[in-house]
Amino acid sequence: MNDTQYPVTHSDAEWRRILTPEQYYVMRAHGTERPGTCALLQEKRPGTFTCAGCGQKLFQGKRKFESGTGWPSFDEPLEGSVETTTDRSHGMIRTEVHCANCGSHLGHVFPDGPPPTGLRYCINGVAMNFAPA
Repeated sequence: MNDTQYPVTHSDAEWRRILTPEQYYVMRAHGTERPGTCALLQEKRPGTFTCAGCGQKLFQGKRKFESGTGWPSFDEPLEGSVETTTDRSHGMIRTEVHCANCGSHLGHVFPDGPPPTGLRYCINGVAMNFAPA
């Protein structure tokens, strides 16, 4: 985690109570779920994807697309919902995406998405909940 103070904060013990073990691994320990394993990968209904840690609205369903990567992918987040930092782990330089409200790790953004943004927000499904419209 970076040193930013977020509107929603919890102790490590509280995060462990709030999140499932897999969510904690992804969202607080910067892990990654196995590709193709999350139910939200197949979600195609209109609605809103929210942060599993704090409920922050992150992505509109209409911005989701099939990237073939095995993780839910979006071309644009809701304004102000996410922040990014440089991730130098695993011998790579990537752009990490985290919730602007609680700082939880969500995934990464890559410059290989569809028009009009050209971006692919590759997000761990366990880091999100879905609310149908």
